[in-house]
Amino acid sequence: MSKLCVVVPAYNEGESLREFHARLAAVFDQIAGKLAMQCEALYVDDGSRDDTYAVMCGLREADPRVATLKLARNFGKELALTAGLDAADADAIVVIDADLQDPPELIPAFLDHWREGYDVVYGTRSTRAGETRLKKFTSAAFYRVMERLSATPVPRDTGDFRLMSRRALDALKRLRERQRFMKGLFTWIGYKQKSVVYERDARFAGESKFNYWRLWNFALEGITSFSTAPLKLATYVGLGTAGLAFVYALWVFGKALLLGDRVQGYPTLMLVILFLGGVQLMALGMIGEYLGRMYIETKQRPLYLIDELMPAAQAEQTHAGKMPRQPAAAGVN
Repeated sequence: MSKLCVVVPAYNEGESLREFHARLAAVFDQIAGKLAMQCEALYVDDGSRDDTYAVMCGLREADPRVATLKLARNFGKELALTAGLDAADADAIVVIDADLQDPPELIPAFLDHWREGYDVVYGTRSTRAGETRLKKFTSAAFYRVMERLSATPVPRDTGDFRLMSRRALDALKRLRERQRFMKGLFTWIGYKQKSVVYERDARFAGESKFNYWRLWNFALEGITSFSTAPLKLATYVGLGTAGLAFVYALWVFGKALLLGDRVQGYPTLMLVILFLGGVQLMALGMIGEYLGRMYIETKQRPLYLIDELMPAAQAEQTHAGKMPRQPAAAGVN
């Protein structure tokens, strides 16, 4: 019998989890009856400060198809997602957020395409309910910038909501970089991929954990992880500025030669100095972004630390206790 595992990373989502699992459980019942698949939900708590993990444990006690994983602290969504994917053991793996913006009811459609031979089936948003115009604009702009800058094309208007086959997951597990932009990594592995268009709902409860500052850093992470275009841009800006400076120098020299030098042009001189200084600092900043990422990679720290991993009750029954509780403070590279 084939197996489906749904990985759900969550941070301070205690208000949404019960409603989310109720809808997911109904989908599991539908899949089990129609496709005769074993279904499992793996909830990953990314160091939440509310009752998220307590709610997860309650769901595990009430439903034998639920497994829980608690990280030692808040490592961020990308690493929480990585932890869940590392722990997942199934023929098909679905990634979905717990805020109910992405509908669990779309999972059977993903499975249909998976059975057709697709290794990755991802959801593409046609609408984004509950978001401001500014956020919609910046999100659309980011995907289009990534499309032009990155050698690995990242699908437009596509989040983490997707299904992966076993071999796609195995390929993804081989990518152990610390600065992780999962949307790019999902695409980088290649294989046969399929898009499913859907309407994204507003959050069921709570507020988005991504403010504009976090979104800006997330965009920097994506661009610097999958493109060296900013470094090339610094080179081109430097060459262009040097060319303009050379032309300006010729103009100043010719003016002094023909009209004499009256020691004028102080404002122009300051403008040029400040402009060149700004360009140099911008170029150094771009180089620093890449050097900082190289520095983090060379440390070779674990991607995350696990506080507790509790398998689903049905898995314990199936494997007769061969999947013990994960010891505290376990690390995974």
